[in-house]
Amino acid sequence: RFSCRRSGGGLVQPGGSLRLSCAASGGTFSDYAVGWFRQAPGQEREGVSCISSIGDMTYYSDSVKGRFTISRDNAKNTVYLQMNTLKPEDAAVYFCARGSSVCLATTTYGMDYWGKGTLVTVSS
Repeated sequence: RFSCRRSGGGLVQPGGSLRLSCAASGGTFSDYAVGWFRQAPGQEREGVSCISSIGDMTYYSDSVKGRFTISRDNAKNTVYLQMNTLKPEDAAVYFCARGSSVCLATTTYGMDYWGKGTLVTVSS
């Protein structure tokens, strides 16, 4: 079970930054890879980033590579997505999810348990 939240507050303008947090409740957090996904209005869910269970392997979609950074703090049962140089096309509902210990080369990164989404807005 994950709780996905955003920090920074207020309206994020293009070029700004925002950090999302995905906190786990119960279970063995360090056993699972965690992925971030997003879905814009009228669009299908898109894989954004994924991090392996111990954080040694990370993956990014081409659209966010170089701008977003995924990380995890297993001691705090939390995975983060730092989003920099935000663009209007980044606006979407963002979801976190967990799966096995690795990120699979699929549209879902092999995730099988999904958290509740959080809205990210980027507008000038």
